[in-house]
Amino acid sequence: MIPPTPPRAPRRSVLLRILATLVAAAPLAACGPTPVPTPTPTAAFASEEEAFAAAEETYREFTRRLNEIDLADPRTFEPLFELSSGEFESADRKAYSSMHAEGFAINGTTKILSFEGTAADLRRNVVEAAVCLDVSDVTVVDSAGASQVDPNRPNTYALDVIFISDGRSLTIDSASVDQEKTCTLDG
Repeated sequence: MIPPTPPRAPRRSVLLRILATLVAAAPLAACGPTPVPTPTPTAAFASEEEAFAAAEETYREFTRRLNEIDLADPRTFEPLFELSSGEFESADRKAYSSMHAEGFAINGTTKILSFEGTAADLRRNVVEAAVCLDVSDVTVVDSAGASQVDPNRPNTYALDVIFISDGRSLTIDSASVDQEKTCTLDG
């Protein structure tokens, strides 16, 4: 007697078990650590000089927009906020909103006396600068016309300003008064 031909079913069941094992193992493999490609930050500037020039241009444009603010029209705030970021932007939004709600008005212009790039981290796209501002012409009054400017306010401010770039635009991320430095109206 000729032995019977084994049925093909066992072969299929082995193949199905292999496939089932692979399918069952696939989710487990996905749970393991999968290397996620980290984008390499692209330097926004080719040199410190380029970074400093961009920062100065940004700060001059920021000051121009600052001088165009009309506290009665909050739409005039938005162009200023486009050049700021982080807590600096947040503080400005809060301050201008509050002054608008109180019915304050700003008169006069802020002038840049000097701008000097002091540091640039080209890998992190961070630029630092020392800025001297003249605010002697700037007044802030309430709805009754009473000055809201501290009588002891200096006419000039020395600021340390930090800019950041996302690769597309440069924004002012922080500015703090430099207590160590003084600015004079004649430069």
